[in-house]
Amino acid sequence: MTVGTYLQEFHGLPVFDFPGADVRVELPATDTVAWRISAPTYSDPGDELWGPQFERFLKTVDTGRVRALVVGGWDEAYENSSADIVTALIGANDRLTALEAVFLGDMTGEDCEISWIIQSDVTPLLAAYPALREFGVRGGSELAFPSLRHSALRTLVVQTGGLPADVVRGIVGSDLPALEKLELWLGTDEYGGDSSVEDLAPLLAGTAFPALRELGLCDSVIQDAVAAAVAGAPVVARIERLDLSMGVLTDEGAAALLDGQPLTHLSHLDLSHHYLSAAMCERVRAALVPHGVTVDLDDAQVAEDDGDGDVWRYVAVAE
Repeated sequence: MTVGTYLQEFHGLPVFDFPGADVRVELPATDTVAWRISAPTYSDPGDELWGPQFERFLKTVDTGRVRALVVGGWDEAYENSSADIVTALIGANDRLTALEAVFLGDMTGEDCEISWIIQSDVTPLLAAYPALREFGVRGGSELAFPSLRHSALRTLVVQTGGLPADVVRGIVGSDLPALEKLELWLGTDEYGGDSSVEDLAPLLAGTAFPALRELGLCDSVIQDAVAAAVAGAPVVARIERLDLSMGVLTDEGAAALLDGQPLTHLSHLDLSHHYLSAAMCERVRAALVPHGVTVDLDDAQVAEDDGDGDVWRYVAVAE
């Protein structure tokens, strides 16, 4: 129910934690790593805050060779939004001229639960870096993503415990002609995830993102409805890797998926963290594996019956 690990790799590069001011360590070549800049979310007097750490980073490395940045925690991320982080990154765009990838909010549950991370409008950051190829963000609270055009972005990942409908509509309504991978953690309405399959319509219709080859609609409390919509979605015909993991997928949703359009063209289907019966798991494998599709059915879940007629199923990441 929470994020337990930091990114170890980003944009095809190992993640390297930029050291504190009092730490003496040999730094790697600037363009060989994704630089992680992180401050304590529960800061004590004397702790270096994110802003000063970022300024020290800019003075320390060859900024013209930085390819990827991972923003970890910032001071009181559960109260302070990422707006100042976005502003700081925008202000450095004349120095970070080789930047290709940014991940905003690489925090575990111990730093700040995913649905407590206060985000902001992240689209000005994309506008400030027109050559950016990969962007990821964690946390849906106060997240804004009004529709925009970005001609270079190839990968967009949005990880939340609840993705607001207006954010979903902003993303799928964007003009991203180079986008090859889209991954959305839709989450649950308890944490702001109020989107529906109707909000995904331009994406599923195939009218958005002509270069899209990898699609993830994950961590959803309405995973059965998502699977049913995907089953007839025109976009699936050109998808190579389909990810419907982390949600509350049941036999009903899996059956709709298999009874829809053929999926044998996929190279990979991820249904991990599911509520499927053993018989349905076997049906999925029998339908796809002989055609060369790799199928992930790990992390099987069991619904909880409270004895009063209510059955509870949970997404993988919520709070």
